[in-house]
Amino acid sequence: MEDNNNLILTRLSSYLNNTPDYISENMIKELTENGITAIEAVRILLASILNLYDNKEIMDLYFKEMIHELNIEKYKNNLYYKNINLENISNGVWSLKKKKYKPFELFVYNDLTVKEDGRIIPSIGFFKEVYKYPCILENNREWMLITPNEIETMGKPIKESFGKVLTYGLGLGYFAYMVSLKENVESVTIIEKDKKVIELFEKHILPQFKHYNKIKIINEDAYTYSKKAVNYDYVFVDIWHDPSDGIEAYKIFKKLEKPNIKYSYWIEETLKLYL
Repeated sequence: MEDNNNLILTRLSSYLNNTPDYISENMIKELTENGITAIEAVRILLASILNLYDNKEIMDLYFKEMIHELNIEKYKNNLYYKNINLENISNGVWSLKKKKYKPFELFVYNDLTVKEDGRIIPSIGFFKEVYKYPCILENNREWMLITPNEIETMGKPIKESFGKVLTYGLGLGYFAYMVSLKENVESVTIIEKDKKVIELFEKHILPQFKHYNKIKIINEDAYTYSKKAVNYDYVFVDIWHDPSDGIEAYKIFKKLEKPNIKYSYWIEETLKLYL
């Protein structure tokens, strides 16, 4: 099973990093005209591109579970997506831009799932129409986006949060906004080390928060502040871009946890697979 996991993850990663929009509407149309559903067409095309279509075991055990047609209205109706207006603005090395997923472009939309038999199933989604999303970039590198991935992977921490909430990492303020809407959340303290990000956020985004009075931003290094962080009920850590830079940070923060505080970490299930 480990060999299959590595094969899937390696080839899929290459596709998503290099040609995520290779599958086109015309390709899908050709297959659906012959009676195949859109999702089956995507599975067949991706498997063929990854040179795995003739591997029946992988087709049966992986492709049926890892490819999903997503409901675009679910994500367009997200409260942050609907209520926060993000224009094309910049602030030094940081900038806000609108990007998009093309119809049938594939992307990771949730954490990896580990099955009882040892299979590691990626969560890959697509829309049938264009999905536009805002993102913040550091020197043109995507750092925080309002995409299905962010919405899904932060769903559990948002639902769990309560009382006095502390979060490490500001980004577009998605987590802070969503938890500030909750009646059982008293305050949201954000630790962010980059002054430019804070300035951009305070000028363009924070004034749009319904409960901006709940928000407090502290300009400090996350590791430094974590050593003295007390009197919080819930802590959410989100200071990494992906597992490549998140594993070591995750291990450090786990050692800094304090008793009587509930902790959660962005893409924690995925990070655990690399430990």
